[in-house]
Amino acid sequence: MSKHSTIKVGTIDWLAVIFYMALVVSGWLSIYASVYDMETGKSIFDIQTNSGRQFLWMLVSWLIIIPIITVDYKLFDSLAYLLYILTLVILVLVIFFGTEIRGSHSWITVFGFRFQPLELAKITTSLTIARYLSKYDTKIGLMKSQIILFSLIGIPALLIIGGGETGSALVFAAFVFVFYREGMSGNILLFAFLFIILFGLTLMLNIYYLLAGLGVITFIIGILLRKNKNALIFIITAGIISMGIVLSENYLLHHVLKPHQIRRLETLVNPNADPLGMGWNVTQSKIAIGSGGFLGKGFLEGTQTKFDFVPEQSTDFIFCTIAEEKGFTGSIIIIGLFVALFIRIILIAERQKSAFSRIYAYCVLSVLFFHFAINIAMTLGLAPVIGIPLPFISYGGSSLVGFTMLFFIMLKLDAYQGFILR
Repeated sequence: MSKHSTIKVGTIDWLAVIFYMALVVSGWLSIYASVYDMETGKSIFDIQTNSGRQFLWMLVSWLIIIPIITVDYKLFDSLAYLLYILTLVILVLVIFFGTEIRGSHSWITVFGFRFQPLELAKITTSLTIARYLSKYDTKIGLMKSQIILFSLIGIPALLIIGGGETGSALVFAAFVFVFYREGMSGNILLFAFLFIILFGLTLMLNIYYLLAGLGVITFIIGILLRKNKNALIFIITAGIISMGIVLSENYLLHHVLKPHQIRRLETLVNPNADPLGMGWNVTQSKIAIGSGGFLGKGFLEGTQTKFDFVPEQSTDFIFCTIAEEKGFTGSIIIIGLFVALFIRIILIAERQKSAFSRIYAYCVLSVLFFHFAINIAMTLGLAPVIGIPLPFISYGGSSLVGFTMLFFIMLKLDAYQGFILR
């Protein structure tokens, strides 16, 4: 066997593995708690329950780790583009021939098992970004390079939207942080922040009042800075761009987004607008989290979850189960595990001798952090309900297998940092 495919036990970052295992097991126990029925008292291993099926997916995930750590690490670099193209082909096929679940054509059914290829897209896109940015002749400051990079994340995102998974497609925006880390101008982050602020204002205000307000603000600041020609040009340009963003967002709201997607966004701004509809999830989520108190109600003792007040309590709203049963203390422990894992990934990324390995590690960090931040914010009513699972915690075979592969490819590359030169 090649020295590039064998791994010594000591070269694996076992601290990162411990954080991973702690989160996976915590998620499994929380899934069991969310579906536990006192009358039937089914075992945590019963495959007729979500907890039993999740245990099977845990085993599958751990089996997949074996080929990841034994294959030649060079393949992840050399096959990145090919795997990316194959993933795009699969995403196209899924749109037309995929299994439809809740209006989404994003699933493949094989021998009775369902899997979402979009989880593979996160992995192959990460590998492709890492390979492209690690090329010696790639200059991220050039417009050509930026167009290619945004195309790499935009194409799979659009295909995923075509399959009916708009929320999952938003994850690809997380790669922008990788671009920034590798030298892209911070203006792109400022633009994204401006887009979000204006989008919120577009939801809350009449578009004509908003446009008029932007015009007045631009005019007043322009008057104050009229003696500084460069500043004046900048303010006028920013004002025009802001108005253009508002108009495009207004068009998006009224001609692109579906009614239920618009209601989700409106609920984010005002949850009380539809308390028994779109606002129900967030309201019940907050009640469950608040009812846990400091120490929680105890394992299998959550009333909000037991009586199914919280929808999707084993998937998108799994954090509610944790907060209700383990309270503030348990919630902080889970959040602390994630923070510790993120810090560990940063340390892993920064010690890489290879640009490819470093960039891939930051891709892993961006994807995991985006999922974590949006999911927690979603359960607290700080983000719209868009179906983003909590990594390693939420129920779902596709996400667990996908996150495990994404994570252990990084550990494989890290184990061989001494061999990798580029």
